[in-house]
Amino acid sequence: MIRDELAILLEKAAIEAQRSNLLPPIAMPEIVLERPQNPEHGDYASTLPLKLARAARMDPLIIAQSLVNLIQRPKEIERIAVASPGFINFSLRSDWLTAQVEAILSAGAQYGNIDLGKGARVQLEFVSVNPTGPLHVGHGRGAILGSTLADVLASSGYEVVKEYYINDAGSQMDAFYRSLYARYQQALGRDAPMPTEGYFGDYMIDIANEIIAEEGERFLDKPEELGERGAAKVIAAIASDLELLGVTFDEWFSEQSLFEQGQYDKAMSLLSEKGYTVEKEGAVWFSSTALGEDKDNVLVRSDGSPTYFASDLAYHYNKFIERGFERVIDIWGADHQGHVSRMKAVIGALGIDPERLQVIISQMVTLKRGDAIIRASKRTGEMITLRELVDEVGVDACRFFFLSRSADSQMDFDLELAKRQSADNPVYYVQYAHARISSILRLAEERGIDFGGGDVSLLTSDPELALIRKMLQLPEVMELVAMTLEPHHLPYYATDMATIFHNFYEKCRVISDDRALTGARLKLVAAARIVLARTLHLMGMSAPEQM
Repeated sequence: MIRDELAILLEKAAIEAQRSNLLPPIAMPEIVLERPQNPEHGDYASTLPLKLARAARMDPLIIAQSLVNLIQRPKEIERIAVASPGFINFSLRSDWLTAQVEAILSAGAQYGNIDLGKGARVQLEFVSVNPTGPLHVGHGRGAILGSTLADVLASSGYEVVKEYYINDAGSQMDAFYRSLYARYQQALGRDAPMPTEGYFGDYMIDIANEIIAEEGERFLDKPEELGERGAAKVIAAIASDLELLGVTFDEWFSEQSLFEQGQYDKAMSLLSEKGYTVEKEGAVWFSSTALGEDKDNVLVRSDGSPTYFASDLAYHYNKFIERGFERVIDIWGADHQGHVSRMKAVIGALGIDPERLQVIISQMVTLKRGDAIIRASKRTGEMITLRELVDEVGVDACRFFFLSRSADSQMDFDLELAKRQSADNPVYYVQYAHARISSILRLAEERGIDFGGGDVSLLTSDPELALIRKMLQLPEVMELVAMTLEPHHLPYYATDMATIFHNFYEKCRVISDDRALTGARLKLVAAARIVLARTLHLMGMSAPEQM
C-alpha cells in the first residue's frame, strides 16, 4: 500500500535528519499516516513533527520542513506540503489515481487482500452456546462478529480455524437432561415433576414429542441416552439457525472430550507442577493472586466437580499446546467480562504468552420497534429467538445492523428501520448503490457498448477522483479490521462508498454521446461494483443486481 511506502520514506528522512544534525538523536516514535478529514489537506497526513517536537525541543514546523526537504518524492505523489501546526501532507497524482481503476479491475474479487498474517494459524472461537435451547438475538451478534472477522483475517493472510465449543459437560447439561426426561415422561402420560432448576421453555416439549414420534418409549429407562439425543437435536437446530445467517464452523469441539481424552488431567497436572494450585476449604484453587489477580479462583469444587474455569483451562491448553495455534481469539458474551483477566492469568501460568489470547466481549442487544422495546416473542411469550429475528428482517439486515456498532457497545436494533425500503435504512442504501451500479452495466451490455478499451486517464473530475480515492481505501480498512478485531469499520466504509458513488452518479452521466468518456466511466463503475460487492461479501451480505 502506498501509505506504508510513505511511512518508510518518512522514517528514512528522519534518520537522515538525525545523521545530518537537523534533529537531535532522540527515540523515533511510531510513524503513522492518516487520511485527513478535509480532502484539501491531501490524501495522507503525518503528525510525526508534532511527536518529535517536545523531545527535540524544536518548532514542529521547522522539523516538518527539514523532513520534507529530505523525502525522496515517489512517482505516485504530486505534492508534499507542510501545514500548521506541524503536519506533513501528501497528495497523490491524479494520473496515478486513475490508473488504479485498471488495477482494481485486474484484481477482481481478490481486490483488498493483504498479507498481514503471513500464514499464521489463528483459532477463532465464537457463539459456543450451551446446547440446552435455541439461539436468541444476543447470540446472533457474536456469531456475525466471529464469521466476519474470520473472513477478513483469512483475506489478510491468516490461516483461520472457526470453532464452536460445545458446552456438553457440567451442571447445566445435567439440568437439561433431567428436564427433557421429565417432559418425555409427561408426553407419555406419566406423572413426572420438572426439576426446579430445569429448562421450562416450550421447545423442551417439542423435543420430547419429536423423539417419541421417532423412537417411541424406548428411552423410558435410558435417561442419559435420551438427554444425549435431545442435546444432539439442539445442536443440529443451532447449526441450522447459524447456517441460515451465513455462519458455519470448521470444528465443533466437545467440552466432554477434554475429560475423556485427558486434556483436563494434563492441564491440571502442568499447573500443579508449576506451583500454581493450592488446596483449601476442601477445594483446589488456582493461585491467581501470585500473578497479580485480586483473588484466587476455584478450579475443582469440594465435591470433586470441575468448575467452568477448569474446563476452559483444559480447552486453552488444547488450543495452544496440543494444537499449536499462534493466536486464539475468543468472542464471549457480556456475562463473561470478569472471566477475561483470570483466563489470561492461567494461560500465563502454563507458560503461554497471555498476549496470544485475545478476547472480544459482545455486549447486549435491545430490540425495538421505533421507540418501543420488545422483550418477548409474540409467538411464545418467551425470549425472541435468532430465527424469529432473521425471519422478520432478513439475513442482510441482521448482519449489517449487528456489525454497525463496536462489539463493546450495547446496541439498539430497530426492527422497523431494518425493514424500511428507503435511504433511511443503511442496508437498503448500500445495497441500492450496488443495484444501481449493476443496472448501469446492464444497460451498457444491452446497448452493446464494449468498454474494455476505455481510457481511464479521462477520469479527471472531482466526483470521479473522489470515488477512486474511496475505492483505494478498502485494503486499509481490511488491515484496520484485522489489526483491531473491530469489524464495525466495514459497514461505515460501505456506507461512505455508497454515498460517494451516489454523488458521482448524480453529477457524472455515465453513458453519453461521448463514447471515449463513456468507456472510461463504465470502467470506473465496473471497478466500483467490485469494491462494493467485496465489502458486502466480507460482511456476509448479498450484493443485489436489482432492487
